[in-house]
Amino acid sequence: MRGFNLFLKRFCDIFFSGLGLIIGFPFIFVIAILVKASSKGPVFFLQERLGRKGKVFKIIKFRTMVVNAENIGTGIKVDGKGDPRITKIGKILRATSMDELPQLFNVFKGDMSLVGPRPPVVYHPYNGYDNYPEWAKPRFQMRPGMTGLVQISTRSKSSWDDRMKIDLEYIDKFNVLFDIKILFGTIKTVFDGLKA
Repeated sequence: MRGFNLFLKRFCDIFFSGLGLIIGFPFIFVIAILVKASSKGPVFFLQERLGRKGKVFKIIKFRTMVVNAENIGTGIKVDGKGDPRITKIGKILRATSMDELPQLFNVFKGDMSLVGPRPPVVYHPYNGYDNYPEWAKPRFQMRPGMTGLVQISTRSKSSWDDRMKIDLEYIDKFNVLFDIKILFGTIKTVFDGLKA
């Protein structure tokens, strides 16, 4: 049954990411123009992340910060509301999660899934897949997601180890219906964030 759910999950990933790219193309095009016009630097932000089985891939996002932001100020730690490195258009994209839209390319390609554990950068919280504790490595059994159980429960309020425990809970409970529940929960979380 789990094998069938994994097959169905990948089918849904390909179908809905492809559909999303087609329908979302006008939005992607307009956002790209706004990002390029509002600040110096590339439209997209590419960053190495750890994916399924610890494989390194490049995640694609709209750039929401100044160029080389990782090496300025607080590094990868971002104050979403008051970080001076975030561009004006970047604040809007982050608030609406529209900066994540290009990750549909990652999903369609197979680096990611619509739902799964979020992919960490290669050097944090541990430096490389091999340095993760053994109890945490099962979180890499599945493709990382654009959203996940952490995003509808604690977001970034918990420690990395606590978030990884929630990822393991997701993997244990995984089925396609659970993914659908998380997707609807993500939509609610985004709208709740806009109201705040």
